[in-house]
Amino acid sequence: MLGLTHAFGWRDMLNNKALVFGCGLLIFIVACALLAPWISPHDPYFQDLTNRTIPPFWYDNGTWTHPLGTDQLGRDYLSRLIYGARISLLIGISVAIISGLIGTTMGMLAGYFGGKIDMLVSFFVTTRLSMPVILVALATVALVGSSLWIVIMVLGLLKWDRFAVVMRSATQQVRSMEYVSAAQSAGASTLRIMLTEVLPNVMPHLIVIATLEAASAILLEAALSFLGLGVQPPLPSWGLMISEAKSYMFFSFWLIAIPGTALAVLIFAINLAGDGLHQVLTPGERA
Repeated sequence: MLGLTHAFGWRDMLNNKALVFGCGLLIFIVACALLAPWISPHDPYFQDLTNRTIPPFWYDNGTWTHPLGTDQLGRDYLSRLIYGARISLLIGISVAIISGLIGTTMGMLAGYFGGKIDMLVSFFVTTRLSMPVILVALATVALVGSSLWIVIMVLGLLKWDRFAVVMRSATQQVRSMEYVSAAQSAGASTLRIMLTEVLPNVMPHLIVIATLEAASAILLEAALSFLGLGVQPPLPSWGLMISEAKSYMFFSFWLIAIPGTALAVLIFAINLAGDGLHQVLTPGERA
């Protein structure tokens, strides 16, 4: 646990501008998602065909009743945007957890034991890397069916390779440390050594990879939803909002620009926080 404690100082965090700004954006987005039922001005599912494609407030025809306008079905866009943050965050966190459990387990086993286990894990990683994620996800979802939890499971089962590669390398470095040898000499079981000696000292790498994979999962979900094979209507996924508005691109540009901007800001915040964490948790690699 000492490796994580020494590397992870509050002063270092506060002095890292990328981490502070990225985490600030993330906290704001998470707060909006959690408080969605209380801060959303309207029901995100309520349709009012008499108020279709009302522009945002900065247009001449805009109104503060619908600050970001309405979509092609008259649904309030600000409310759908806020609720859409819930979908994106749920997918990012869930996929990172599922893929992290799979990849970390495989990577630590390969790095700690080596030999045939390492060769087997390396074979699985190589096989996985030979398959394009988006194409496999598209084919799987098309065959199985598309829903929020199916998308999460498919992406979770496809995004573990980076965890496995990084955890294998980190575990190989930690395995040769003196405290691991001391635990082995003291008669500690392999499981206890891996959980109490190895895992805490590879945790900084795990945290950084988790942020990157969460951002990647959110983008992949948006791509699947845009193609009609991700989150299904009427759930307010940002990718689905872009897909539903593509036929209005030249007439109501904001219908694509607003969820697209929200998606870009979320990915930017996660990547910025991940880069900041990388600098704080791995001091030897700071710029």
